[in-house]
Amino acid sequence: MTKLRHFLAGTAVLGLPGLALAQSAETVHYTGTTLSNVDYHHGQLRPAIGTHCRQVLRANREHPDAANGEGWTYNHAPMLAYWQNQFYLQYLSNPVGEHVPPGRTLLMTSKDGKAWTNPTVIFPPYKIPDGTTKEGHPGKVAKDLYAVMHQRIGFYTSKKGRLLTLGYYGIVIEPHDDPNDGHGIGRVVREVLPNGKFGPIYFLRNNTSWDKSKSSYPFYTSSKDKGFVAACEEILANPLMMQQMVEEQDRKDPLIPIQKDYKAFSYYHLPDGKRVVGLWKHALTTISPDGGKTWPNPVIRAPHFVNSNAKIWGQRTSDGHYATVYNPSEFRWPLGISTSADGLNYTDLWLVHGEITPMRYGGAYKSYGPQYVRGIQEGDGIPPDKNLWVTYSVNKEDLWIASVPVPVRATATEPANDVFAQLPAGQELANWNTYSLVQAPVEIGKLPDGTKGLVFQDADKFDYAKAERIIPEAKKVVAEFSVIPAQNDKGELQIEFQDTKGSPAVQLTFDAEGNFRNKAGARFKNMTKYVAGQQYDVRVALDADTRSYTVAINGKQAGTYIFYAPVASFERIMFRTGEARHFPTPDTPADQDYDLPKAGDSEPLAVFYLKSLKTSAPEAAKGLGLN
Repeated sequence: MTKLRHFLAGTAVLGLPGLALAQSAETVHYTGTTLSNVDYHHGQLRPAIGTHCRQVLRANREHPDAANGEGWTYNHAPMLAYWQNQFYLQYLSNPVGEHVPPGRTLLMTSKDGKAWTNPTVIFPPYKIPDGTTKEGHPGKVAKDLYAVMHQRIGFYTSKKGRLLTLGYYGIVIEPHDDPNDGHGIGRVVREVLPNGKFGPIYFLRNNTSWDKSKSSYPFYTSSKDKGFVAACEEILANPLMMQQMVEEQDRKDPLIPIQKDYKAFSYYHLPDGKRVVGLWKHALTTISPDGGKTWPNPVIRAPHFVNSNAKIWGQRTSDGHYATVYNPSEFRWPLGISTSADGLNYTDLWLVHGEITPMRYGGAYKSYGPQYVRGIQEGDGIPPDKNLWVTYSVNKEDLWIASVPVPVRATATEPANDVFAQLPAGQELANWNTYSLVQAPVEIGKLPDGTKGLVFQDADKFDYAKAERIIPEAKKVVAEFSVIPAQNDKGELQIEFQDTKGSPAVQLTFDAEGNFRNKAGARFKNMTKYVAGQQYDVRVALDADTRSYTVAINGKQAGTYIFYAPVASFERIMFRTGEARHFPTPDTPADQDYDLPKAGDSEPLAVFYLKSLKTSAPEAAKGLGLN
């Protein structure tokens, strides 16, 4: 058993009430040396190979429809379950900003994690009776006021295999009030049924300050479905479920083991099956010896974990190891993953999501970045691919899901040899990382010649599709790829050759004016004109020591060029349908109170096809004069 002795002075945990000076023989801790750099959206972290990030809901106020939740632009706090061979994703939504009523909870489903149904409202806006008052807010009386929703747990699968979904109605009686202060209405529950149906809504537990006679929904005990009632009582008897409710429930609720305001509890069992690791925001942690019934050890910051006021998710992975997924910074970017063999000692830090979509709509407390991550909690299903699946919001606006292959790895051992038409169905992107949007998807599809390849589509005015291939790190690399642009008068496809930290040295671009060009310092050089529908076989030979590279197009040498930025080696090849972005920065104001111009608009669709990518061992570069 790994042992770690640590001592935290009170000043190390400023702003975190209830934390004592702690000395413990055993706790979650980080012994890796990698740290994220918030000057970069990707933190300069190596990607976890094979991770696929997919936008599943894109907010659009100007063109509301069922697919985007009817145009509400605050979408946040997603939860995930896998039940009866499909994924279930639940999330909160408000029209504009956080904690600004009305609020509601919606649910989406997917058979494969790729194609998702339109969201369905499962907990609708809740009218607060006129005349309602709230403790701590003298003189404030509800009038034409709706509740907002706030919950840290979204699903529970009963011992009999029934799936319940949960929500919480809180009261925000004046601006900047909190719905999760223990003085709201109560927690609601309903059963998820097969075929897209749901059972009635009931209250599972009300706040003591709430007058139950004014409730719009009955209490769960009134249900005539004994199986449903039993499932509800399982939740109330499970300390690990109740611990996730502490923020919204009464602070002295006897069913909640730790009655302190630690936020966003997640947990996992250690290998002995009895001890449970608890994790909260700020990377707070402790261990229960008895399955969550008691927590005798102090709650402390996990030593050497970097995490601020955003969720941290922990789970045991399908290979018997463990992973935590969180923002390893004081900002809500990047979204990283750290792994552990024993659930206590975390030894690495890699990248899950390293992009920040422009925030199209301003709103209260809308933070930049991929955040509020949540996976599939123990008991709520295991996807057949055995990958680690997590969901999160970006900018508290759009909803995303990511799958990370298990075992998690970040180093390639073999060069790329990806002729997509020759790869097994479903395995074409096993070694690729993708960033795919509703309006800019990147996925395997049909090419103009009828074969299959990687298809980049982009009609997103503010973002781009992206795919990258991690290769063995080398100073000399030869890369060969074949691209078919579907047009030459709009859109662009950038190809970058990057080092281990994601810093590019070489950039080639099929631009919107029909030029295939390369970046030469601050300027660009045209190598050739390109024609819509024609295949371009490109060969690039790179030498980090001489900072030079050669390009051949359809067998003809285009020239020898100098890197526009130096790197020591290469480890990634990236394809992206837009220019790199650097906003926001660590110096950007935290709150955006404006909408982007024409935020609901899209652009004419541009399509690029990638048939193949091959890279050669360093020795192959000698034949091109790059010794």
